[in-house]
Amino acid sequence: MVENIDDLDDFLVDNQSIILQSIAEDLRACLPLEAMAPSETMAVQKTSQKSLPTVHVDAFLYDEETVDSLCEVGKMSRNYCLDCASHRTAPLEFISHSFSILELQFLFQTVLPDLTGKQVIDVGSRLGAVLYGGYLYSAAAQLVGIEISSEFVKLQTMTVEKYGFSDRIQVIHADIRSQAALVQNADVLIMNNVFEYFMEPSDQMQAWQFISHNFRKKGALLVTVPSIQEAHAVLQENVSLEMLPLCQWIEEVPLDYTVYIKNDTDADSLKQIHLYRVL
Repeated sequence: MVENIDDLDDFLVDNQSIILQSIAEDLRACLPLEAMAPSETMAVQKTSQKSLPTVHVDAFLYDEETVDSLCEVGKMSRNYCLDCASHRTAPLEFISHSFSILELQFLFQTVLPDLTGKQVIDVGSRLGAVLYGGYLYSAAAQLVGIEISSEFVKLQTMTVEKYGFSDRIQVIHADIRSQAALVQNADVLIMNNVFEYFMEPSDQMQAWQFISHNFRKKGALLVTVPSIQEAHAVLQENVSLEMLPLCQWIEEVPLDYTVYIKNDTDADSLKQIHLYRVL
């Protein structure tokens, strides 16, 4: 029995999480274990070229408990062998191009303000995790996913229709650089590991320049993983890029990551989330 408002809030949050977990189960059945589309050859190649052995584990599809279960049955591993046929092992590096359910809760319940009447755009919406999280955890008027992969657009469209989210969610099959009017009108822009693994350096530079030129609505909010400074530092290793004048365009909004730390929360993953405000 729900006895007070706090209990009701906990029940609603749990119910929302259950819906997201149901969506994740649906999508896991449609994707290989690595959750990469056949067209994502560049992302696969770049992941394999990391200095430490790295695998893609989609955080929306596979939470820590699910990863542990897969490791127990030998379908996934957290470690790699330092010497073939040896017991010497080291932890694998995991990378995700999606937010986990806990990260989505943190994003919409703590990082972002009340989104009533606002338009949210997810750049490279992939499986649609941000869209579903925004639908369930916020009152955003419209959530728009821009996705260049036709395979992922189909999966998102299927999910939106199945769960009845089409009144507030729209998925567009396009390169973000073709969506100037949409970006100019956005109140919130979300970018999670969106360019580095999926574009050549010259295209990444053009994409960042497009964002800086078009996302100019005063007070609009930009969420990035990793920070803009880190993303540009990686890019500068490959091309000669003059750092965008961040102080003239946006300012970083300090976040208190400790307010959302729970027993099952990966604090380091939350600290990868950065919030900026357009000046």
